[in-house]
Formats: sequence, structure tokens, C-alpha cells
Amino acid sequence: MKIVRMEAYVLQDPGPSKEHWVSHFKVPHANEILVKLFTDDGIEGFGLATSYTSNEPMVKVLKDGLAELVIGEDPLAPEQVYHKVFSLTWKRLAAEKAWTREALVRLSAAIDIACWDIIGKATRFPLFRLLGGWRSDVPYYVTCAYYQEGKGLPELRDEMHQLLEQGHTRFKAKVGGLSLEEDIERLETIREVIGFERDMMVDVNRAWDLRTATRAVRLMEPLRPRWLEEPLRWTDDRHETTRLAQRTHIPITGGESEMTVEGCRAFIDERAISVLQFDVTMMGGVSGGRKLSALCELNHVDVAPHHDAFIHAHIVAGSPAGLIVESFPDPSRDPLQAELFENPPVMRDGQLFLNEDPGLGLTLSERAIDKFGTRIV
Repeated sequence: MKIVRMEAYVLQDPGPSKEHWVSHFKVPHANEILVKLFTDDGIEGFGLATSYTSNEPMVKVLKDGLAELVIGEDPLAPEQVYHKVFSLTWKRLAAEKAWTREALVRLSAAIDIACWDIIGKATRFPLFRLLGGWRSDVPYYVTCAYYQEGKGLPELRDEMHQLLEQGHTRFKAKVGGLSLEEDIERLETIREVIGFERDMMVDVNRAWDLRTATRAVRLMEPLRPRWLEEPLRWTDDRHETTRLAQRTHIPITGGESEMTVEGCRAFIDERAISVLQFDVTMMGGVSGGRKLSALCELNHVDVAPHHDAFIHAHIVAGSPAGLIVESFPDPSRDPLQAELFENPPVMRDGQLFLNEDPGLGLTLSERAIDKFGTRIV
């Protein structure tokens, strides 16, 4: 089997939407690259590349000849295809064309996911079964409590009541954008609404220094968070995360901000985290995700990937280390989760039930591509 054609689209939200801020930056509502691969056997697959920075570097790579390097490759050999694209990060061709390292890392992930989608369709198995088939449904949580203009404690309380009415059972709240005392008050408000029988996770998005984080975990302990995510600033986060983990019983998580599989490995090696949150649409693809899942299993670390629940559910369901996936039920925060697929997995009573269709088990919505997509190649 050979790849004979590639298509790629920028996926962005064209309409106005209320801003969603975390501790120190605004998250995009839709900012992904869709890659579609077509084979000489008539099988096609797709992958996504996610970025919180501009998509323009990836657009440049795609317009400037990346497809020519992939056409003719065997999608049933995803390790070979991935290596060919990723290895451009240290080759002269990338320098000559001014292709950035981040763009190549992201696109190698999307192409790898598309290859695995093709593998599943060629073998007629859903991806989670090819990855081990540990289970066919996985828990999910919703990310909420973003900072927004005009949103105080009453509005936060209303948001949490609305999520409960929608049937959600686990919640991850954003902190780090206000004083520690104000953020603790926000967490107390959430606990008051959801009770202690439901999970509450806390996400700092790398906003605190070690001294603030040490104070925070002491103040949070009575609120019993399931985990504390990316608490430390990027400059020395691995070392400081290890030190923080030694000072609290609250599990520490991280990994979504890493650029490589090897970066995530270092987090595990340093005993810094209890839960790894890599994102296969940002680095590594399915090939990298399955390696990290195996490494987590052998090191007694749980897997709870970042973003794109319908893709990451296969990684989580395939491995005994798989813990949970992240979900964004508010279309104003993530319209792609709401509209990109014709057959999204059923989400009910806190569980996501994977489709048994082959590959990723997802059918792209042409209407959504017309709405959000701009064709690149």
C-alpha cells in the first residue's frame, strides 16, 4: 500500500466567541491542522495537529513541499513515515526551507495519526483494539472554570450547576490567574456545588513558583483535589515539580507542554509526576503515545492525555495505564469537538464509549470542514 495524495486544512473558528483565559494566556477555540492521506488501495485516513501558537509555520511547511516527501510512503509502516518527517528537524532541508522545528513536530504527529487510522481501516479493527484493547469505554472529565470578563463567583456557581445538569461527573478547574486566596475561594465554590463525591482537578497552566505552589497545596488539601496539574513555571518545572511532589499527598500531573516523547520520559524518570498528560496531536502521534503508555504502565504512572478526547480515547482504552480523557462540552470553548465528526462517541454518566468502526472510528463532517476549514494543499 502506498500514499498517493495528501490534503490539509487549517481548522479555525470563524465566528466571535467569548474569550477563555487560563492563568496567563488565552486558549484558542479552534486552532488545528487537519491532514488527510489517500492510498492506492482506496483507503484514506486523517490526523490532527494542535497548536496554541500560530498555525502559519505549519501552513508554510505544507505549502512548501512536505506532501511530496510523504507521497509514495507505506502508511502500514507508521514508524518509518514518522521518522522521515520528524527527522527533518535536524536536517539541512528544513534549514534551507526555513521550516520550524515546532511545525515539523506537530505535522509528524498528525501524519502518524492518519497512518494509524489507515492501519485500522485496512485491518478492519478499531484503533483501541490494535493498541491492546484493555477496555472499550473510558472515564472523561470536563475542563471548566476559565477566567472570563464579568465572571465572578455567582457566575462560576451557575456554570457548575449547568454542567451538573448536563450529566457531567468530573471537573477540572483553572487557577493561577488571580491571587492564591482568590483562587482558593473559587475552588471552594466549585466544591460547594459539586460536593465531595465527585472529582475536582486543578490546573495551574505553569503559573506558580515553588514557594507559591507549596503554599497552595497546603491550602488545597481540605478540598481533596484528584490532581494538581502543571503547577510550576517552565524554567525549572521538572526539578521543582519533583520537589513539590515530595511536599504533598496531592498527585502532580504534567506533560502537555513537552515537545517530544523524550521530554515526557524525563518527567517519568525524575519521579516528578503521578499522571502523564501528553498530547499525540502535538507531538509523537499514536506511535509516540503507545510507547509512552507502555512506559507509564511499567513505572506505575497513569495516562490522562491532553485535549482531543475522541482521538486520545483510543490510547487510554488500549492500555492498562489509561486513566481518563479530557473533554470540552462547551461549543464556545471547543467547537471542533461539537461539530467536526458525524459520529462522535457516546458520552454518558461520566464515560466515553468508543465506536467499534475501524481505525479512529470517526467520520469527518464535510459541513464542519466547510465551516471551519481552509484548504492548504
